[in-house]
Amino acid sequence: MSKVITALDWARSPVWTTRIGRRVPPPATPRKRPRQERSQETYEAIVEAAAQLFERDGYTRTTTNRITERAGVSIGSLYQYFPNKDALLYAVGEQHVRHLQAELADVAAELRQDLASLPACVHTLVRVLAELHLARPRMHRLLYDQAPRPTEAAAQLREVQRRIAAEVEFHLRRLGVGGSDPDLTAILLVQEVEAQLHGALLDPPPGHTIEGVRQAVEVLCLKALAP
Repeated sequence: MSKVITALDWARSPVWTTRIGRRVPPPATPRKRPRQERSQETYEAIVEAAAQLFERDGYTRTTTNRITERAGVSIGSLYQYFPNKDALLYAVGEQHVRHLQAELADVAAELRQDLASLPACVHTLVRVLAELHLARPRMHRLLYDQAPRPTEAAAQLREVQRRIAAEVEFHLRRLGVGGSDPDLTAILLVQEVEAQLHGALLDPPPGHTIEGVRQAVEVLCLKALAP
């Protein structure tokens, strides 16, 4: 939830492990990275076009031809960087994580400057995470459920999560809450909020609104931190 580190360089190991432990060939990744400003602009235009079409039309219906049309580039330019749609989805995942880190870094800086109350800190954290989930909900679900996740990349995502938890721990200690082990409380709190928002926010239970879910997550957090 913040751009606390520079860029997430998803690892390209020769094999990677699935959730059931089976070793399979590595997922498709970009062929190369742009080095010049103009080629960087082309690369980013392709990735953004892919993200927009994946969000609007879904992964299956999106084609590389439609991506190039939207990006305003030739099909040759696309294949110069991306061998297939899987590689594009991989690059969209990188873009998403960088955006996530940037947003959360800004929020972390604001909270440290304001030294907000506990309810205000919880409200800000949940609000920002909710907004990040809802900005492109279909894309968020696609990345969460289908995007390739090599071992090293998953480890770096966990590192981002730990950095967010470190910010939460700072405020727990500052406010004198979080029990005898604020470090553990912080990481559990971050994981809990992420899981609740991804599950109930993108697909609210019958009879409940998105705003109602967000408020309920805030209440649960405050109850968990109550002395």
